[in-house]
Amino acid sequence: MEDLDRRILTLLASDGRMSFTDLGKATGLSTSAVHQRVKRLEQRGLIKGYGATVDFDQVGLPLTAFISIRPIDPSQPDDSPDRLSAITEIESCWSVAGDESYILKVRVAKPSDLEELLARVRAVANVSTRTTIVLSTPYEGRPVSS
Repeated sequence: MEDLDRRILTLLASDGRMSFTDLGKATGLSTSAVHQRVKRLEQRGLIKGYGATVDFDQVGLPLTAFISIRPIDPSQPDDSPDRLSAITEIESCWSVAGDESYILKVRVAKPSDLEELLARVRAVANVSTRTTIVLSTPYEGRPVSS
């Protein structure tokens, strides 16, 4: 599966109502190209509904990790999210209080891919990292009850 298809699946998993135009902007594809890819993903059974969760094991991204980042030089501008935005393996980026500045949620296929991703994150954002690998996910994306 191509990285663009994985990115489309990730975007639709977070917002099943995202338009083809917005998907195109987020992936760098034309609206018609995104539409064709989504239709193929539906035909392959990788999209079974919208607003549903994506089985990342099925799409070849079974390894989930959380990467905490901290600037090497605290006087540098706080622009890590902008620097990292083009890295498609990063699913989420949260600004946090504590020793680290941000926590990234990432999904990759195998440990060597995580190792390569960590090197890219460090180089692109000039940060140090601390990584936690997810062993299992009993539940995820639960709706908030009132």
